[in-house]
Amino acid sequence: MQSSTVSQASSDKGIIVITGAGQRVGLYCAKALLEHGYQLVVTYRKMTTGIRELQQAGAQCIATDLNDLTSMASFIAALAPYPAIRAVIHNASSWQADRPQAATAQPQDILSQLQQDAEVFDTMQHIHARAAYLLNRALLPQLLASTETADIIHLTDFVASVGSSKHQAYAASKAALENLTLSLSRKLAPKVKVNSIAPALLMFNEHDDAAYREKALKKSLMGIAPGPDEVLQSVLYLLNSRYITGRCLALDGGRHLQLP
Repeated sequence: MQSSTVSQASSDKGIIVITGAGQRVGLYCAKALLEHGYQLVVTYRKMTTGIRELQQAGAQCIATDLNDLTSMASFIAALAPYPAIRAVIHNASSWQADRPQAATAQPQDILSQLQQDAEVFDTMQHIHARAAYLLNRALLPQLLASTETADIIHLTDFVASVGSSKHQAYAASKAALENLTLSLSRKLAPKVKVNSIAPALLMFNEHDDAAYREKALKKSLMGIAPGPDEVLQSVLYLLNSRYITGRCLALDGGRHLQLP
């Protein structure tokens, strides 16, 4: 496990832990939270230009495999010098499609099909639900030590509430994370607020072609890809609230109402 040098400067606003801050939404939020005066500890899977930028800006960046318990234990140990944590934001994610299913499975192929399906399901559950469950429990003493109400924020997905025909395991794992929000909010109030943010389309990938973009934009009432700032504003809203817990903020542009 590699990390940047731990910053010796303390922040009046406290420590925020973000999983999966190497790119896109996680990176954008991490940079902005640094600018807002928070001290950050973030995880990443691969070294990126964004992680180097975060290191230069003063964030402690730790390479962590959230599917591996030994790696997670090392990450938790690296947080030991911090007596209190203001917030944990679970952003780490993997968008893995279900494996193709044979129309008719031969007896000798059944085990192979089960193993492949189980690998996808377990991977999705591990990165989205299990990692959050384990980290929340391990970091609870530091969250409870916060001088102000602490926060746990889970990044889920629009499909957690509606399902997905091609990403069933992914949708199920995000739904599990959303349900975990409810259980933890009941258990940890009033010292810790626990909420979810469930985005639909926020931003495109560089390789997305014009036809795909046009089709995707039509799925919401607002018809735009608003970018990662929508998540940042939601995170700040939850951090600044003294009352909201056990809720899921839907960032979907009215997609749930875009009916046939």
